[in-house]
Amino acid sequence: MRNVAFLGLGVMGYPMAGHLAKAGFNVTVYNRTPGKAERWCQEYNGTAVTTPEEAAKMADIICVCVGNDNDLRQVIMGDNGVVKGIRENTIVIDHTTTSAEVASEMAQELANKQVAFLDGPVSGGQAGAENGKLTVMLGGKASVYEQVTEVLDAYSQYHRLLGDVGAGQKAKMMNQICIAGVVQGLAEALAFGQNAGMDCEAVVDVISRGGCAILANAKQT
Repeated sequence: MRNVAFLGLGVMGYPMAGHLAKAGFNVTVYNRTPGKAERWCQEYNGTAVTTPEEAAKMADIICVCVGNDNDLRQVIMGDNGVVKGIRENTIVIDHTTTSAEVASEMAQELANKQVAFLDGPVSGGQAGAENGKLTVMLGGKASVYEQVTEVLDAYSQYHRLLGDVGAGQKAKMMNQICIAGVVQGLAEALAFGQNAGMDCEAVVDVISRGGCAILANAKQT
């Protein structure tokens, strides 16, 4: 499966698709703003199309990284969407951070077309995407996951199947809850430091290199 379509060339998707091209995949890209897809093709070796339907016709694996639940529905099920052009036995990997409910909805819609679906939100931020060091949390069937590990390897440093469809999104929610706790704690620590007359920037630099190194990681999530 060397033909991969990537739908959504935002700050995450643009470099992720680039890593696929560098890894030797035949990459077809779609973006709501066509100019960005054209710029991507000037930078990497690939093909730009103007609709998700066109991209689906050319792909064995389709990766999606858009904004939210509604964007995902539009790309998959809308006018000129993926379902209009997709072939049986294609695999769709959704890297958008969405709800577990919409992941299940998309999985069912695609199953009607004999297409497999994995929800695979990512952690690592823009820097992780640019450096190919993302972490991918996945939900779906193990037999499907095993077919796409080479694709995931192109832009991630770690990926793991965590359960059925929706498990990836639930794991990402857990990730965000953990980060929110860290951010809240950091805010309280800064308030304490300011009241105590400390150089807060210097203190954060010190503690982020020791036992609170998670503070540095939080900025990349």
